[in-house]
Amino acid sequence: MNKNQIRAHIFATIINKVEEQDETRRLEALNEFMAVTGTAGNASEQIASLIPPIMHDLYEKWITMFVDRLLETVDVQNIELLCDGADDNNAALVLAYVMFLESARMEKQIDEDLREHGMKSSGQDDLGDVAANYIRAQMAKIAQQVGDDEPKGHC
Repeated sequence: MNKNQIRAHIFATIINKVEEQDETRRLEALNEFMAVTGTAGNASEQIASLIPPIMHDLYEKWITMFVDRLLETVDVQNIELLCDGADDNNAALVLAYVMFLESARMEKQIDEDLREHGMKSSGQDDLGDVAANYIRAQMAKIAQQVGDDEPKGHC
């Protein structure tokens, strides 16, 4: 395989994994995350429904960044071994992508991209504060509905 074929295979493998996630599974994963971390107290299902999905173009950008970095740092012959289409190798590529997203560099990049996306959507600098305040208010309402005086967890 040449670099373009490798690039296309890795991109397709990861974007297909992203696209196969339906809304129910996304909400389930958010709910589980918040339940495990205590982020939303006892209202994780309702809070998960308030979190919007990430735009597809951001996934494409981040996957492209991953492929670029992988090709910069790993010998092409080694990468080619992962591009045979086998389920185990596809899973290894997705895992490497997830690990890439968890790097300090990408955490900063993701934060910047999400802020920029929010700015484009709202045209306001304080979108993050508005969203956080909205979610806090919704969490307070949900907590009252379930009989608690205050939301629990780290909200």
